[in-house]
Amino acid sequence: MDHHMTNRNKTILLVDDDQDYLFQMKTRLESFGFSTILAESQKEAEELIERSRPDLAILDLMMENEDSGFILCYKIKKKFPDLPIIIVTGVAAETGITFDINDENNRKWIKADRFLDKGIRTEKLKEEIDKLLLKK
Repeated sequence: MDHHMTNRNKTILLVDDDQDYLFQMKTRLESFGFSTILAESQKEAEELIERSRPDLAILDLMMENEDSGFILCYKIKKKFPDLPIIIVTGVAAETGITFDINDENNRKWIKADRFLDKGIRTEKLKEEIDKLLLKK
């Protein structure tokens, strides 16, 4: 089965305040056959979500604030409860903070479907996205 065909109508919202990373991710996602919508901040992403419903969202954790990705995730899930969300972070590398995603309380309000490291390999990223989109 050609994944490019199945991905063609799928749109991924990509939110990151690092323009280089945003561009790299856009290129990777489009090479898988997805369309992309880009936002460079939590605020911009919130405005986009009012107008369009992506099939999946990939959010950076630290943008305007260090928890921007969590708040954005919470707001998107409130509006679209079944929209898969991946939070990517280089946070452990940058600050030494490790966010405990296995903590039940953290999971409850954040509701992200996956937490991935920013350095994730392309094949692994694709695999995670495909898994989340198949569940829908």
